[in-house]
Amino acid sequence: MVKMKINEFIEKVKELGLEITDEKLKQLEIYANFLREYNEHTNLTAITNIEDIYLKHFYDSLTLTKVIDLNICENLLDFGTGAGFPGMVIKIFFPSLKVTLLDSNIKKIKFLTELKDKIHVDNLELINTRVESLRNERLNYYDVVTARAVTNMPVLTELAMPLVKENKYFIAMKGSNTEEVENSKNAISKMHGTIEEINTFLLSDETGMRNIIKVKKIKETILSELRPYEKIIKKPY
Repeated sequence: MVKMKINEFIEKVKELGLEITDEKLKQLEIYANFLREYNEHTNLTAITNIEDIYLKHFYDSLTLTKVIDLNICENLLDFGTGAGFPGMVIKIFFPSLKVTLLDSNIKKIKFLTELKDKIHVDNLELINTRVESLRNERLNYYDVVTARAVTNMPVLTELAMPLVKENKYFIAMKGSNTEEVENSKNAISKMHGTIEEINTFLLSDETGMRNIIKVKKIKETILSELRPYEKIIKKPY
């Protein structure tokens, strides 16, 4: 089993061009321990070994920065965030970035609310709803919308893209299934997007390949283009 020791994590983070401080390491330590503790009574993750958490949750979340410089972004939405991946980890490393974490599971938002107080981050918004409920009020709103391991790309694209500002980005964090990306091209086009980059890399020998799909939005969404969730699911573009 491939695991990631703390010193290896630090080196890999530096390779991403990110600054890692004692404060950030302490926040991550609190995060990992609280995640394991909370997971004993509430199912948040199947990954509970500390070294696996650092590889498959913390480092994996930070690989988003392979395709975008978050230092020049104003705000980011992570929907279907679960236990905070990638959004809470991103927040730790980019404290000035306004981050919204959204999940329909109230137990996960409760965990994140308690975690927020433990690691002392601010400018962080936690929302307990479904992403389609946010589209009307935050149309063309975010610099970056991201999701990690949420749903298939065509559906994911139609849910995410309306929330993205013109000339900004939807970034999907996916596994090794390249066919899924191919199947999403129609949805991307319908949602005024164009694929700017696909970054493919090996997370580790045993955890396999990752694909980060960076989609640029080239035109604003108008309200009349929004389809109900039932239609999106029933007949994806």
